[in-house]
Amino acid sequence: MPHRRILSIWFPRLGAERLIRRDPLLAEAPLVVVRDIGQTQVVASLSQLASEAGLHVGQPLRDAHAMCATLLTRQQNPHAEAAFLGVLHRWAGKFSPWVAHEAPDALIIDLTGCAHLFGGETALIAQVQDDCADLGLSVRMGIADTLGAAWALARFGGMAPGSHRSGDAIDQEARATRSRAGKRRHWERGGMAPVAMAPRAEVGQIAAPGKTHGALASLPVAALRLESEVVQDLARLGLRRIGDLTGQPRAGLARRFGRGLVLRLDQALGSAPEPVNPAAPPDHFAVRLNLPDPIGLKEDVSAALDRLLPRLCQTLEAKGQGVRSLRLEAWRSDGSMQWITVGLARPSFDPDRVLPLLRMKLDDLDAGHGIDMLRLQAVQHEPVHARTVTGHMDAGRKVQARLAQSSALDDLIARLGARVGLDAITRRHPAESHLPEKSSQVLAAAWSQRADHWPERLQPRPLVLFQPEPVMAEEGPRIPATFRWRSRNFACTGALGPERITPEWWLDDPDWRNGPRDYWQVDTEQGDRLWLYFAHGGLKTGGWFCHGSFA
Repeated sequence: MPHRRILSIWFPRLGAERLIRRDPLLAEAPLVVVRDIGQTQVVASLSQLASEAGLHVGQPLRDAHAMCATLLTRQQNPHAEAAFLGVLHRWAGKFSPWVAHEAPDALIIDLTGCAHLFGGETALIAQVQDDCADLGLSVRMGIADTLGAAWALARFGGMAPGSHRSGDAIDQEARATRSRAGKRRHWERGGMAPVAMAPRAEVGQIAAPGKTHGALASLPVAALRLESEVVQDLARLGLRRIGDLTGQPRAGLARRFGRGLVLRLDQALGSAPEPVNPAAPPDHFAVRLNLPDPIGLKEDVSAALDRLLPRLCQTLEAKGQGVRSLRLEAWRSDGSMQWITVGLARPSFDPDRVLPLLRMKLDDLDAGHGIDMLRLQAVQHEPVHARTVTGHMDAGRKVQARLAQSSALDDLIARLGARVGLDAITRRHPAESHLPEKSSQVLAAAWSQRADHWPERLQPRPLVLFQPEPVMAEEGPRIPATFRWRSRNFACTGALGPERITPEWWLDDPDWRNGPRDYWQVDTEQGDRLWLYFAHGGLKTGGWFCHGSFA
């Protein structure tokens, strides 16, 4: 059985170089990506020019500005960087199907049985380096028998501590300098001993099969993925290389530094298992059509959609997915691109439901000097579950009718949304409250289901509700014969009620501090039908108020 071989690919400048890929002008000056830690901004990633200026990751931004006056800064976007790492995950699938994320800036690939397809491990590293150079990315790599060893070689390969002397050994100092040893050796009081690192010689480091111990022996102990406090404690004892740890008793190391140190050491040397857990790349649905000659007519674009959309919908159906948001990209002959986006009220893979929405927005597409490539992408998709109708014949017909009605309503919402936007189309849903102003809620029609049942009320609710407005009428709970509201006099011709509504005792609503209310539906001589109530009084003075209108 072949040796297990692991490749660790580290992108040390992923955050900064992602921004440079989008805006090449950022490469002309030192660039750092900053993140917030409490009330301080620190450097999270930096470009090559920023490194040459002496800046480093973890440095406070104010210190970086003091060292480099021409520094450019950008705020970190972890979600965009994670999405970019996902794109690199799909790219790394060309080398092996066993690829795992290592957030936030690395990939782990199990190369067992795959390296010979690229001419060996050395040729494979050269291929990775060439691909990353084409992508504009800096890269560091390590290949070893274990994940921990590959991780160490990618980040610390070619580095070695500058001195192996113990900071506690004062006898190693010259007599003339012993008196100043307390002033110079600050690490005796808890600081970390100064470590001089040699410059990196190669982009990729390879540990031969079965030679993991020899490849790791000269690397610093930080290559074992240890906490900084443990690294400092080991340095104060003079244990600065991995080779210094392999000869120490495991029981003593575990007792003094915890079992994490021994576990990381065993994982790096292969004594403890550490599998590579591949993360499946997210589903990506897109099709494109390259045109032999540029087109510019609406009819030509529509004909191209007739060929593109069925292919995309077949792929979605095979995966059990339905498109929610669809984007049509038109790449023009001058190198520019324009796109249109449509949304659906319900996810679907039916071309007959999607195609009319795209054709409605083709007028917004500017062909310019001609379109030579069309690309259709499902920007947002959701699982679609197949429905099976069971039961008697009549029940099946009713279910089919309900589903057909729902599909027609969804198509209407999608068509209206293509014109005014899906967020502008809303519907009302019942809410779990008996208070009139809280008894319903407004939801986006495209992202909610139609309410099948509304709770029954003693009296119908008015069409228009507004904030309660005072009504000048005779004091008392009986319906007044005449009253004055909004500077108008009204005469009551009929009333329906009362319906008593009490405030929610578990909430302190300022609008309901005037106690229980008796609501009446009042008809007036002027033709108005108003919703009046009499407040019995509480923390606020009661009286008559108007809360809504039925017409």
